[in-house]
Amino acid sequence: MATFLYRVGRTAFRRRWLVVLLWAVLLGGLGAGAATAPGAGDDDSSFMPGIEAQKAFDLISERFPGGADANGASARIVFIAPAGEKVTEGDNRAAIDKLVDEAAGGSQVAVATSPFRANAVSEDASTAYATVGFKVASGDLTDASKSALEKTVDEARGAGLTVEVGGDALASPPSAGGSAEAIGFGLAAVVLLITFGSLAAAGLPLLTALIGVGVTMAAILALGSTFGLTATTGTLASMLGIAVGIDYALFVVSRYREERTKGHEAREAAALAVGTAGSAVVFAGLTVVIALVGLSVIKVPMLTKMGVSAAGAVAVAVLVALTLVPALLGLWPNAVLSRRTRKEGKGRAGCSPELDNAGTRWARFVLRRPVTVLLVCVAGLGALALPAAQLEMGMPGAEAKPTSSTERRAYDALAEGFGAGFNGPLTIVVDARGADDPGTAVAAVVDRIKATDDVVSVSPASFNDRGDTALVSAVPSTGPNDERTKDLVQAIRGERTALEADTGATFEVTGSTAMNIDVAQALQDALVPYLTVIVGLALVLLLVVFRSVLVPVKAAFGFLLSVLAALGAVVAVFQWGWGAELLGVEQTGPIMSLMPIFLVGIVFGLAMDYEVFLVSRMREAYAHGESPTQAVVSGFRHSARVVTAAAVIMIAVFSGFIGSGESMIKTIGFGLAIAVLFDAFVVRMALVPAVLALLGDKAWWLPRRLDKVLPDVDIEGSGLTVRPHASDGDATHPRETVRV
Repeated sequence: MATFLYRVGRTAFRRRWLVVLLWAVLLGGLGAGAATAPGAGDDDSSFMPGIEAQKAFDLISERFPGGADANGASARIVFIAPAGEKVTEGDNRAAIDKLVDEAAGGSQVAVATSPFRANAVSEDASTAYATVGFKVASGDLTDASKSALEKTVDEARGAGLTVEVGGDALASPPSAGGSAEAIGFGLAAVVLLITFGSLAAAGLPLLTALIGVGVTMAAILALGSTFGLTATTGTLASMLGIAVGIDYALFVVSRYREERTKGHEAREAAALAVGTAGSAVVFAGLTVVIALVGLSVIKVPMLTKMGVSAAGAVAVAVLVALTLVPALLGLWPNAVLSRRTRKEGKGRAGCSPELDNAGTRWARFVLRRPVTVLLVCVAGLGALALPAAQLEMGMPGAEAKPTSSTERRAYDALAEGFGAGFNGPLTIVVDARGADDPGTAVAAVVDRIKATDDVVSVSPASFNDRGDTALVSAVPSTGPNDERTKDLVQAIRGERTALEADTGATFEVTGSTAMNIDVAQALQDALVPYLTVIVGLALVLLLVVFRSVLVPVKAAFGFLLSVLAALGAVVAVFQWGWGAELLGVEQTGPIMSLMPIFLVGIVFGLAMDYEVFLVSRMREAYAHGESPTQAVVSGFRHSARVVTAAAVIMIAVFSGFIGSGESMIKTIGFGLAIAVLFDAFVVRMALVPAVLALLGDKAWWLPRRLDKVLPDVDIEGSGLTVRPHASDGDATHPRETVRV
């Protein structure tokens, strides 16, 4: 591996203009494709196939053709009368009726229900709501349809009513994260400038990361309509693409600067940098790709698309680091060097200073007291992980939006006027095809649901044209994310077997509340298989990379500590509300169901990144004859500062997404930032050297049978100590030994 990548780096340096041109053509071609490609529609008919709530949605679409699509957009328009007045009074009622009549005339509207015909008026008549259902999903609504609805709402407001709109028809689109990316880039630039002390060295990783993310995002937009990739899909790809793109280029540039100080000329230094640091980049990237592609195990189409898109961004970042970075180093071979190195004439041949730095001093501190450091790390992360035991999963809705949004105000108004459970009604679809008398069977189902505890009200059954399927809406007494609502859904479903035996009719429970409950349970059930797949594959990969049994096990143990501590911090902030105001979290509650999966998958890949980068230098020193203890010190001497800079950059990039208005992105940004903080600075910088110090030579133990079977990928670059030396024309000369 090291020898092959050495040749790649040398070729990219020599043919630098060709490499730069190829990347420019690729970026330009994909950019042109993205500009001309049609926009991606919201064409996922199934969020999570197989769960009951989704089956019920599909049944509704099948049995009620031409009506409001079960997956179609909806708007719940809430009317609040002025103080002391009622919505049922003359002018107020007239304004509401006018709005409903005008809304019903929309070309994409399937149904518009008046609150006075649907009994949708609160007991004190201060609040009412009208429901507008559309034939298409929110992503397919035309601007004309949205404008027409907004116009009618404004007219009702002009009549003196307070009008708020819930649902997804007029919901503000999720932030694409542009400002977050800009913040992350700015912070990364500052960190790189401090680390390298050179504008060129700081700018090169930023430039290559921008190109890599540009290629990825252009590809996502160009293929969006074909594969159903949306802005949300690309958010994770851009987030990770920026982070790993900067980090991977950072490691190659840092190694290039190191090789130049040893006296190697520019092309040789670039080749050595790609052969050594590039090997770590390849395997670090592979671990991230494994974790992201492994998201397909969850069998959620949206999650699979996000994972595969982000994996593509990581793969592009690896290719950029291996080819474009050495090519750009060829264009400016001395610009990335420190001022001191340039002043000394690009380094003195054979000079390889082994001076102490902050990394070596920290390593020796840990090595002197490994047991104490190990216990402090485990106890500290364990304490931070405790809140994770109280994790409650759900899918935050309008209640998690800022109070400045009309969706949140509509949610609060409905809860105040109709009760907490009104924002999470349960939709029951009754399939009476197997019943002798469908009407009687449906009535029996409705009566049983009405008699269930915690059900406030049940709407009259609405039959399809054939009269064999009915829709019923049941309002719980508790809110959508309340644990009692979950128990209610299970209780209603528990009546199914007996009712089917008595009536011949069966039913399924759906709606946003039931969907969220089913999704949370399915994701919880999928977590163990997902962990098994990614950890198993990554352990095999690390076994091959480090040729050690205990180092991969230690890496996995450290990952579990850091991810549990990060999940505990997420629970403390977003569920318990500790410091929530500082992060702009206006409403605490259950953690998004997708969050644990995202955190486990992405943090696992990033944790293995730092493991590979840091421990590969220790492995390199050990393979070249140093003692286990000295190898740890050498690894920190060469890698600690760069790994620290890489971690700070990751934290900066992820922290930028905390400012997003989208709850999902905000939670993921915080979770990833805090996880990198724990993993890089506690696990990799403290726990890893402590464990290696206690293990000694045993850390690098490998059974003889495995040693013979495993391929030798030579990540430490041993094969580069004796290799053909090429002239500028690449003519092969007799082999000579080169000290690395």
